Amino acid sequence: MESKRQQKVGRQIQKDLGEIFQKDAQHLTSGSFVTITAVRVTPDLSIARAYLSFLPDKNKTMLLETIRENTRFIRQKLAERVRHQLRIVPHLQFYIDDTAEYAAKMDLLFSDLVIPPAQPDDEDDTH
Repeated sequence: MESKRQQKVGRQIQKDLGEIFQKDAQHLTSGSFVTITAVRVTPDLSIARAYLSFLPDKNKTMLLETIRENTRFIRQKLAERVRHQLRIVPHLQFYIDDTAEYAAKMDLLFSDLVIPPAQPDDEDDTH
């Protein structure tokens, strides 16, 4: 369970990372649209785990590797934005957010599921 401070810092980092990917780091995404779906911050605020979603979906792992290689640049841009709110800029860790794919997979599994109608209870079984 995250504290209110962790949640607040996470939301601020999420907002700022979104702006960084739109304005300052477009060259890293090679035309893909990057969405920061969530940011989880450790209790000591030293590490921020950012979960990314890419559109279009092709080459997600390659894009993630490019972003991870340029984490220092992204952290520097983040530091410029949060220098008045945070004493220490957290180290960034990036992960692919696959919840949309997981939800689609579960929908497909449930759509193929055949559930027979319930049998009416026999009223002869009175004990």
